Amino acid sequence: MLDVIIIGAGPAGLTAALYACRAGKKTLVIERSTFGGQIVWSPKVENYPALPSVSGLELGDNLTKQAQDAGATLELDEVTAVEKTEDGFRVSSVFGGDFEGRTVIFATGASPRRLGLADEEKYIGAGISFCAVCDGEFYRGKTVGVVGGGNTALQEALYLSDICETVHLIHRREEFRGDAILETSLSRRSNVVFHKNATVSRLTGDPNLTGVTLEKRDGTKEELPLDGLFIAIGHNPENALFKSFTTLDLGGYADIGEACEAGTPGVYIAGDCRTKEVRQLVTAMADGATAALAACHYLDKQG
Repeated sequence: MLDVIIIGAGPAGLTAALYACRAGKKTLVIERSTFGGQIVWSPKVENYPALPSVSGLELGDNLTKQAQDAGATLELDEVTAVEKTEDGFRVSSVFGGDFEGRTVIFATGASPRRLGLADEEKYIGAGISFCAVCDGEFYRGKTVGVVGGGNTALQEALYLSDICETVHLIHRREEFRGDAILETSLSRRSNVVFHKNATVSRLTGDPNLTGVTLEKRDGTKEELPLDGLFIAIGHNPENALFKSFTTLDLGGYADIGEACEAGTPGVYIAGDCRTKEVRQLVTAMADGATAALAACHYLDKQG
């Protein structure tokens, strides 16, 4: 019987593992995709205290190693179900794992939001991407578009502008939501074209994406030839595993407070999948520490 089972090995999950292990708890972390989470795809992290500039990959690797060195067991597997048992919780997985734990911490994060257009899914991997660091090299010297107006979209556009011939930045509003310094940097690059007050209304190409239709706020349309399109319009919470243990807000995030307590004894939810004002690397890590310490306190009270 494990003390703590953590689902998700991003910054929140790995921080939770570190704190749980340092408290002497037998801890398992289950991750379905990438240890370190989505931060590993960030070319540079420059807002993490005491580290002025570090690659997301290096940061993710260090988080993973630190959790392992502290004593956490890591499993690369996909959790399919979590159910309450008499002694705690049973966690089932794709590869047939059946893990028993006294507490569970969900740190499942959020997945990229889609545009909601016809044929969008067929173009994923055939012209549509959600990660410039992952797929940008495929479009070196070519023309690409980036959809979005937040920091992620602006950072994606900056990264792509270093390797692509032209980058079209498409945003539905007049003002970007990202940091002004990023917008200023983009405006100084001759190969970056802004398309404000515009949305992507149609995708074209067969079998690969070859262009999009832009619809302007005034009703006019523009055909924009593209070799690739990077979508950076936010995320949806991965709530399928924990929604029966807590309440959700209108966006599908766990509607819980800073204590990260799900409302079911022994269950905690940390990171970007819970309701919060700020979703940043440091807040995810803070959630992980909070959730782990709360789980340890619960275990200590149970004896």
